[in-house]
Amino acid sequence: MKIRSFLILLTIVLFFSCGGRQTASPQAEGDTVRFKYATQLCVVHYDGYTVATLKNPWKEGMILHQYVLVPKNQEQVPMIHGATVIRTPLSRSMIFSTVHCAMLMDFGKQDCIAGVADLKYIKIPWIQQQVQQGQISDVGDGLSPVVEKIIDQRPDALFLSPFENSGGYGKLEEINIPIVECAEYMESSPLGRAEWLRFYGMLFGCEEKADSLFDAIDRNYNTLKALAKNKTQKVLLDNITGSVWYVPGGKSTIGQMIQDAGGDYPWASDAHSGSVSLPFESVLEKAGEADIWLFRYSSDHDMTYDELRSEHHGYNQFKAFRNHQVYGCNVELSPFYEETPFHPDWLLNDFIRILHPDIQGLAPLRYYCPL
Repeated sequence: MKIRSFLILLTIVLFFSCGGRQTASPQAEGDTVRFKYATQLCVVHYDGYTVATLKNPWKEGMILHQYVLVPKNQEQVPMIHGATVIRTPLSRSMIFSTVHCAMLMDFGKQDCIAGVADLKYIKIPWIQQQVQQGQISDVGDGLSPVVEKIIDQRPDALFLSPFENSGGYGKLEEINIPIVECAEYMESSPLGRAEWLRFYGMLFGCEEKADSLFDAIDRNYNTLKALAKNKTQKVLLDNITGSVWYVPGGKSTIGQMIQDAGGDYPWASDAHSGSVSLPFESVLEKAGEADIWLFRYSSDHDMTYDELRSEHHGYNQFKAFRNHQVYGCNVELSPFYEETPFHPDWLLNDFIRILHPDIQGLAPLRYYCPL
């Protein structure tokens, strides 16, 4: 009973040691990793192992998952109640999202990808080629993968994105392969999400490289942000889907980035971190006079104004449409989803270049282009 009580206490100490204290609790006797922006991660290094705790983004004060990272060549494995043991560095993992495939390529660890799910959504030529050549396994749909194919590859981890009230991962929880829950998308800031690179670097044995990569992203983002302090133009985001216009909330990462780019975002005061569903009329009333309109779409060719007008008869009521100040991001032809979660500085550069054409020395547009 005393041992069990100690383990429960240790888990609580680990969870709350991320709250901004300068040192770990005396009972823990570990070195807490200081995260600059990420709020949903707690990592503590001990002698011979590391404990990583992911906070539950939907239930305050609760743990989503806890991991014990132990070197592969180490015989002794510390046991923490409820925690998942991961032998590091990982070398054969199943990746269920295009963004984490791109991340591993950033690390130079693409050979660690044993298999992928949702191949049709992965716009990375190298991945597509490796699957065709049989070097990487295609395990099918991410929501219902072929479990037998996963087992055949004998992976050391599965990288999956958690969702609120998803009910778990079904049969994947029964095959005794560690599940890494990729919850970085629930961070409240663009740099907070990108900072998860440091955690993933620990898993793949490239912690130093991941830290260096994030430091460069951090510096570049804040350098760009400093160039665009003045809010000179009002910005409208995205477009109508069916009868609903999903507007990014003011606390969403893209909503925050528009503000960091010096854009006047009509929903800046909105408290939502996700999207807000609005009727066309509400968007027109609040953002009809927006100077710039930015939206994403999926097509095998670049969209024209005639095509955009044909999608909804009311688009020509927007000032940005009439003045030909509309910029589209074709996610089929650009690496938007692969790159921007962990490279928010590249997306911020696009926004600043569009909103502040007078600022010199910026990189060319990478994702958006004028219609």
